[in-house]
Amino acid sequence: MEHFITSISLVSKMAPDDYVGFTFFIGSMAMMAASAFFFLSLNQFDSKWRTSILVSGIITFIAAVHYFYMRDYWEAFGESPTFFRYVDWTLTVPLMCVEFYLILKVAGAKKSLLWKLILASVVMLVTGYFGEAVYNTGSGPAVWGLISGLAYFYIVYEIWFGSAKKLAEQAGGAVLTAHKTLCWFVLVGWAIYPLGYMAGTPGWYEGLGNIGLNMDVIYNIGDAINKIGFGLVVYSAAVAAKKTL
Repeated sequence: MEHFITSISLVSKMAPDDYVGFTFFIGSMAMMAASAFFFLSLNQFDSKWRTSILVSGIITFIAAVHYFYMRDYWEAFGESPTFFRYVDWTLTVPLMCVEFYLILKVAGAKKSLLWKLILASVVMLVTGYFGEAVYNTGSGPAVWGLISGLAYFYIVYEIWFGSAKKLAEQAGGAVLTAHKTLCWFVLVGWAIYPLGYMAGTPGWYEGLGNIGLNMDVIYNIGDAINKIGFGLVVYSAAVAAKKTL
């Protein structure tokens, strides 16, 4: 209750032109609303899709909790809540990779695919944190960002051209449609994060910071689109599969 009262107090002091704080507030409420939607819709589906919908709700719920803390941190210090953001990503991004495995289980996906995607996502996030928060001077951000980018492109390759694509084609129907849409989210939606990284770290790309790009706004918009969008794709696939029964 004390934290809730403190949060209300902080919101009331938010400046009208604080667009960064505004996106934190909108992000937290949107994630919580999405979680409620996914959790309340669980009983509509059979066990094959229920786990996927549950994971979608967990992803947005974890993000909502972190966004409440990040919003308060921004209001208190006026600084990017990098630590909280990466804690959030370390929990939610691997779960987003789990979604690929869950929808492809019907086509015989093995746990090796699951662990490959999870490992690549963890490497992507840990190296990104090193570049943004630990070794964030000189060539550090560019080097660690490159490693993070390679892990990202491995995920892209695996889902677009590797075994995940073959499994999706074998499954067909709602599974194939959902897989293709999730692939586009990873290719296009996740591309927002490198932009935020470059806007907030020094390197050959520093010109991004001079054209009005704010790291936190980019990240907040990307999180809302990707995490909620991922869940809605899975939900739509579950609805489509239900209609074919």
